[in-house]
Amino acid sequence: MAIDYQGIVTHGLAIQIATKIREAILEGRIKLDERLPTEEELATRFSVSRPTIREALKRLAAQNLIRSRRGPTGGTFVTHPNRQEARLAVANAATLLVSLNEFSLQDIAEARTELELVCCRLAAARRTDEHLAALAAEIDRQRLPDLSDEEFCASDVRFHHTIVDAAGNPALDFVAAAMLESLQPAVNMVIFRFRERTRVAQQHQRLYLALAARDADGACRALTAYMLDLRKQYAQAQEARARSKKHARPLRRA
Repeated sequence: MAIDYQGIVTHGLAIQIATKIREAILEGRIKLDERLPTEEELATRFSVSRPTIREALKRLAAQNLIRSRRGPTGGTFVTHPNRQEARLAVANAATLLVSLNEFSLQDIAEARTELELVCCRLAAARRTDEHLAALAAEIDRQRLPDLSDEEFCASDVRFHHTIVDAAGNPALDFVAAAMLESLQPAVNMVIFRFRERTRVAQQHQRLYLALAARDADGACRALTAYMLDLRKQYAQAQEARARSKKHARPLRRA
């Protein structure tokens, strides 16, 4: 185990200690499932108090880098990363940023387009019959007349996530977590008033047929047309939101 115990200044000690341990983990100087020194040992080596060490460890635990275990064989251990938990953490962070208006709808559309174009090309070559069946099922679902707005949006998310899955690249799937599991659902519920369900299902059908034919260029054209419509809907939603704010009446004072 190799942690740099030197170079700590008095300001923000817990943050600095957490950073040093984090670097040791990410650089492989501390191995997965390896036990860290005790709080007392770390406090001695860093020349700080145990509460400071405890705060640093809390920060690392919040990042899912370490875990604690009680009992005779207990202690603090380096966590083996779980991809699903990591994807969820990314998706949750992205959802929060959307709620804080850190991303514009057009920024999201641009990022989605570039990400899904890559996935379409790979999916055209790697998709399976199971992927096609899943896509077809979502298109059928989107054509149901009594489908709620929430269910339609959820189906749209599943359709595009299936394309990412068909690309067969775990790294792309991880990157897409923020886009498809948080940004897309949040944005869908903003723009649903401006979407024509029949048109969306038709665009999905064209995309499906291109993937079924392993036509990468056709799939990319179909996705580009879908995303162009989506950008127009984003613009309409933003204009409607701006008008709503402009005409909102100020509250009267009692």
